[in-house]
Amino acid sequence: MSRRARFRLRRISAVIIAALAFAALILTNPKSYEYASLLGFTGDKLPDYRAEQSKADSLLAKDVLENLAVKDKYTAQKYYRKAFYDNWGTTASGCNTREAILARDLTNIEYKPGSCKVASGTLIDPYTGQTIQFVRGESTSSAVQIDHVVALSNAWASGAGLLDEATRYEISQDPLNLLAVDGPANQEKSDQAADTWLPSNEAFRCQYVARQISVKYKYQLWVTPAEKLAMQKVLATCPDEPTRGLENQ
Repeated sequence: MSRRARFRLRRISAVIIAALAFAALILTNPKSYEYASLLGFTGDKLPDYRAEQSKADSLLAKDVLENLAVKDKYTAQKYYRKAFYDNWGTTASGCNTREAILARDLTNIEYKPGSCKVASGTLIDPYTGQTIQFVRGESTSSAVQIDHVVALSNAWASGAGLLDEATRYEISQDPLNLLAVDGPANQEKSDQAADTWLPSNEAFRCQYVARQISVKYKYQLWVTPAEKLAMQKVLATCPDEPTRGLENQ
């Protein structure tokens, strides 16, 4: 067999192997075909569709905001929560993410005997400024909820809908994007961005916006023009507000 024939055979074999691997992916995870088609699957890997951004010159929220891409909402695919996660993940401590955030954000904590589940504790709610006594129970646990600071539907509409499932899962479980908050305030916020909802506790608004900017920068998501303007207005009152968790980005 000539060298050219052997080369062609190797190329054909590589294509067949890639096609079989892609078929196996679809069979084991039917949803992957939807995303692979959307993202332009080339046979070897999914392209990276994160928004273009430059390295921030400082870690001040107002400066990092200027490095975020500004685009309209992504609407090519409808958002659904399971595109990010089905259930809370398990942390290194063996507890699920919800319990870990409760343990981080509450004080005076008592645990259920023999477990890492928070039975009770006190939350100084950042969204309302109120003090909430958390007691685990069927009718009481919802008084304190875990909020995605950048709502998952907002993340989807600002670029996460174009990312791979592993990255979306990371966004949903990242402590940077999670806060224990007042249940009713969380429900009121729902999936709104900064241009339509801000915490009633004005003293927390700078931290809230800075945290949203931090999440969007970390995962290379974008902001809409209205969202950026709302963030700029908040940060104008606190120009020295730092970002969170971006020291190694």
